[in-house]
Amino acid sequence: MASLAQRLPDNVPGDFFVDDTCIDCDACRIFAPQVFSDKGDQSSVYHQPETAEELLAAEKALISCPTASIGSAKKHDMRPALAALPELVDDDVYRCGYASESSFGAISYLIRRPPGNILIDSPRFSGPLVRNITAMGGVSRMLLTHQDDVADHARFAERFGCERVLHRDDVHPRTASIELQPSGRDPIALGDDMLMIPTPGHTRGHAVFLDRETYLFTGDHLAWSERRGHLYAFRSACWYSWPEQIRSMERLLDYRFEWVLPGHGRPVHLDASSMRASLERCIEWMRLG
Repeated sequence: MASLAQRLPDNVPGDFFVDDTCIDCDACRIFAPQVFSDKGDQSSVYHQPETAEELLAAEKALISCPTASIGSAKKHDMRPALAALPELVDDDVYRCGYASESSFGAISYLIRRPPGNILIDSPRFSGPLVRNITAMGGVSRMLLTHQDDVADHARFAERFGCERVLHRDDVHPRTASIELQPSGRDPIALGDDMLMIPTPGHTRGHAVFLDRETYLFTGDHLAWSERRGHLYAFRSACWYSWPEQIRSMERLLDYRFEWVLPGHGRPVHLDASSMRASLERCIEWMRLG
């Protein structure tokens, strides 16, 4: 639990707070942007919840914090927040919450599909989340964007018997048991209108997943910058090759999508032509950088 004694000074007075163990993963700002903001290299509370909606969002952020850095001075009934995760994003796409510290707080997603649900990247294996996912139909397949966001993949595979997918270039000893390990740079059709598109750059084996030419799950490859007003990439967190990441970004121009759902940052929804224009601006920015 977060410690009042370690409460960051940038928190406004009141019930909720962030302590100095925060790793600035962005998870709390995704679930409750009306309550949390970033100050330098850490998050803090800039607005205490005033409505029932704001309170529920703050509680979901508390549950989802990978380092238990969010606390409250008062005791809360967390049952509504526990029941609210996974949280609907759009249509049949949900974000799971329960971010894992081993994935640096990356957001994972659940897609509800009649043939079987799909988990994009691995959340923390937590009893309430597992029970809720079970009630939603379980998991038939887990698609992992890259080596950094695998978290508790083995426990989910054991619990649900789901098939896992990770590009071979990102397979290491702790992921050696993953069932499908595609290789190369060509896109891979995974059935049910799901396409795996290798996007080396952030890591050598990074891949994104395009669902029904609408939802692009981008891991750490592509996100949205509020400050710049367009899509962008994390140059400071590019562990393999920035030039290769630029080439990977250029290849995405061949595809149509309307949503970008990143591991870090808020999902963004634009019409397909506006999304392409934003991607072109991102590529231009990357080339200049």
